[in-house]
Amino acid sequence: MEGIRRRRQYIILTVIILAALWVFGAWRGPLITIGPAQHVQTHNPKMGVHTRLTDEVEEWKIKRTLEMVREMGAPWIVEYFPWAYYEPAKGRFVWNHADMVVDHARAQGLTVIARLGFVPDWARPKDTTALYLDEAGYDDFADYVYAFVEHFRGRVDYIIIWNEPNLRHEWGNRDVDPAGYVELLRRAYQRAKEANPEVQVLAGALAPTLAPEGSPDGMNDLIYLQRMYEAGAAPWFDILAVHAYGWVYPPEDPPDPEVVNFRRTELIREIMVNNGDGNKPIIITEAGWNDHPRWSKAVRPAQRIAYTIAAYEWALQKWDWCQAVVMWAFRFPRPARTYQDYFTFVADDFYPKPIYWEVQRYARTGEP
Repeated sequence: MEGIRRRRQYIILTVIILAALWVFGAWRGPLITIGPAQHVQTHNPKMGVHTRLTDEVEEWKIKRTLEMVREMGAPWIVEYFPWAYYEPAKGRFVWNHADMVVDHARAQGLTVIARLGFVPDWARPKDTTALYLDEAGYDDFADYVYAFVEHFRGRVDYIIIWNEPNLRHEWGNRDVDPAGYVELLRRAYQRAKEANPEVQVLAGALAPTLAPEGSPDGMNDLIYLQRMYEAGAAPWFDILAVHAYGWVYPPEDPPDPEVVNFRRTELIREIMVNNGDGNKPIIITEAGWNDHPRWSKAVRPAQRIAYTIAAYEWALQKWDWCQAVVMWAFRFPRPARTYQDYFTFVADDFYPKPIYWEVQRYARTGEP
C-alpha cells in the first residue's frame, strides 16, 4: 500500500510541475533543430509535390513531412504562403511560420515554389471572400510580393502570382477577367524584381476546364491564356505555371482541346509558342490522379500509381521545356474527409500509402 501511495504522490507532483511549466511558459515542447543539410537522391530531378504546410502548427510535423518528401526522391515542393497570414495589418509582417517551413525545406535539399494569394480583411471590401481582390488592392498585394521576395531572398527563388484566376470562385466570386489578372501580374512582377532581380515569377496556374464561352463558373484555360497574351502578359512573367490533372486518362493519352488530361499541357505550350514565348519554361504546379472509390473522375489505386510514375517519366523524357512536375498533394495536416484525401501520398498521421513506396522505388531505380 505504501508503494501505491508513493506512486500516486509522484504522479500528482509530476502533473503539478508540468502544469506550472506550461502556465509560466517554460515548457516549449520537444526541441526541434534544423539539422545538417541534406541532398535529394533521385533518378528524376523534375519530381515534385505540394506539401500543404500552411496550416501545420507543430514544427516536428513540418520537419517530418519534408524529410519524407526528400526520402521519397522529390526535389521540388510548392507551398502556400497566404498574404492574410503574414501581413495581418498593412506593413506589419509576421514571418515566423513561413521561416520555419522554408528553413526546414532548404535543410532537406528541397527547392521551394511559393504560391502567393489570399487577401487579408484590411485589403478588400467588407462581405467579400478572401479570394477577392479588385484593382484598388493590386498595389497592396504587390507590396506583399515585394516584402516576401525581399525577406526570402536567397532562400525562395520561385513565386506563383495567384491561383486559378480563370475560375469564378478563385477570382473572388466575380466574372473572370484575363486583362485584370495581367494588370495584377504586371504590378506584382515589377515589385518582385525590385526586391530580387533573380527571382523567377510564375504566372497562370490556370485550372484545366472545358467551361464554354460565357460560363458563370469560369473560362476555358486555353482561351484564357490566349487572352492573357492579347492583354500584354508576355513581359510580366518568367515561367508559366500549369495545372495538369489526368482525371480518368493515362498520361500518354494525346492532347485534345475537348478533354482534360495530362498532355493538355502540350496545347498550353502551343499557345506560348504561337505568341512568341517559346523560350520560357513551364512548371506544372498542380497535377495528379485520384483513387477515391466513388468519385467520377477517379481511377483505381494501382492505376493512380502507374499513371503518376509514368507522368513523371514522360516529363523527363519528352518535355525538355518542362522544368518540374509538382503533384497534388503530399499530405494534409488533417483529413479533408472528402475525395481530396485520395490525392495524398501520405496520411495525416504520416502513414505512407502504397503510392509513396512505389514513387520512392522509381526515384531510386528509374524503373517505372
